[in-house]
Amino acid sequence: MTARAADGRGGGPTRTPAAGPDAGSTGPAGSAAREGDAGSAGPVGAAGAIGGTDAGGTAGPPVRDEVDRIVEAWGRVRPDLDVTPLTVLSRVSRLARHLDLARRGAFARHELETWEFDVLSALRRAGAPYRLSPGALLTQTLVTSGTMTNRIDRLAERGLVERQPSPEDRRGVLVQLTGTGLARVDAAFSDLLDVERRLLAVLTEAEHATLATLLRDVVAPFDAP
Repeated sequence: MTARAADGRGGGPTRTPAAGPDAGSTGPAGSAAREGDAGSAGPVGAAGAIGGTDAGGTAGPPVRDEVDRIVEAWGRVRPDLDVTPLTVLSRVSRLARHLDLARRGAFARHELETWEFDVLSALRRAGAPYRLSPGALLTQTLVTSGTMTNRIDRLAERGLVERQPSPEDRRGVLVQLTGTGLARVDAAFSDLLDVERRLLAVLTEAEHATLATLLRDVVAPFDAP
């Protein structure tokens, strides 16, 4: 997992996790798709529905979700369009909302905001002595120089990081985790992994690996230099 997975670019002063967007609305379709009959198959059928199993492990009828209903509704009102991309990307969008709320909750339990975890985890991944230049932090967290300066200031005020002179450049500085910052980010990361494991508990190991590979194929072009 990387720090990019979290949004947290704004970094407001409050430490109470903000309420996320309505998880019942997805993309342009919104909740209007609920007007359609959830049990009827539209022009695209129940695309994307996954099979369920009963307590004895016997395959049951496909498990339907809100995206199935949205796709079917769009198929009825716009039969001239291929709406199959929604079967994947609308689910990714909905999952991202649930994940964002889960991440915020995990970080809040350790008195961290998402953007704070992003910076602290970048320093933690650097290895001992857990320090990076402000420029390296910019590259890893994708924010502006002014934003990063403000974030470093706020983390330093909380005693989670400290600025140190660079041994290679007398005019440069490095940002380093303090002992408090190291303990805080380690605890938050462990909690985050527990949350994410629960989110993925519906998948087998093989399904997990397959999904990771497929998502990598989709995301890789965006990360290309």
